[in-house]
Amino acid sequence: MTKKQMITKDNDLVGASYSLGVAEQRLIFLAIIKAREQHKLIDAMGLLRIDSKSYQKQFSVSRQTAYEALKTAVTGLFNAELEYSQIDKETGKLAHHKRRWVEHIVYIDDAACVDLKFTSSIIPLITRLDERYTEYELKQVSELQSEYAIRLYELLIQYRTIGKTNIILLDDLRSKLGVEPSHYKIMSDFKRRVLEHAIKQINVHTDIDADYQQQKEGRVITGFTFTFKQKKAPEQFAIDDGYIKMTDSQVRTFSSKLAALPELGSNAPTGASTEQYATIIANELRDQTKQAKYHKHLAKLGFEVAKSKA
Repeated sequence: MTKKQMITKDNDLVGASYSLGVAEQRLIFLAIIKAREQHKLIDAMGLLRIDSKSYQKQFSVSRQTAYEALKTAVTGLFNAELEYSQIDKETGKLAHHKRRWVEHIVYIDDAACVDLKFTSSIIPLITRLDERYTEYELKQVSELQSEYAIRLYELLIQYRTIGKTNIILLDDLRSKLGVEPSHYKIMSDFKRRVLEHAIKQINVHTDIDADYQQQKEGRVITGFTFTFKQKKAPEQFAIDDGYIKMTDSQVRTFSSKLAALPELGSNAPTGASTEQYATIIANELRDQTKQAKYHKHLAKLGFEVAKSKA
């Protein structure tokens, strides 16, 4: 059985305000997993090595995409800051913290890998956790292509037990999602390009279905609340011979859907269009020796095996 790769963050870190691209967030995910696996080493030396192969495998991208993503993430992550607030123990007043993610990061070109060292203030937020933390499987965000979708998923999962967030004021939400002050200043643009785009990706690729509600003062939108519910786990195929007899219509429909899945994209022949890749998949869906590798993806896409008549 494959070991679950869990992302665990202190809630101060989950609720922090920062702006990071998809590549930078994915690099942090891989580093968090590695840091927690070797927490003694991270305190002593602090160096974590992430190679392009692990990025390629986890996020189902091509070797070249993984290579370029890590190279890009080096600069973005080194310059990134995050902010969060918590009550100061001595004064009882709200203290506003500004941190950096890493103090040292380097890309080794010929080896296609990154060495990074988290700052001393970040390490406790990912390795020494008390009861205030949020945890989820890395696979839930692996297919999200929007940095806003990744951040929104994290914010929602804090409320997993009740399925509804508190009211998040507009400026606070923009800040937590990492939306730059100069971007999407018109509300219709913010909802369409940030919220609705993020929720669509979350609903397609993660284990929850989410929606949002506007909060107004008069005619002005001042904030949002979010509701979500856990999806039912897809039923596993129970087929003795491992082969599903599909109609031509089913083959056409699901080969196109499979070809569009990000996790299968790295299997497409170099230079092949989505339509060409769908044709290859269609042929394999009809092949008794090759179809089985698509079963779990078919289940995810909602394919149901016809029940035999009694």
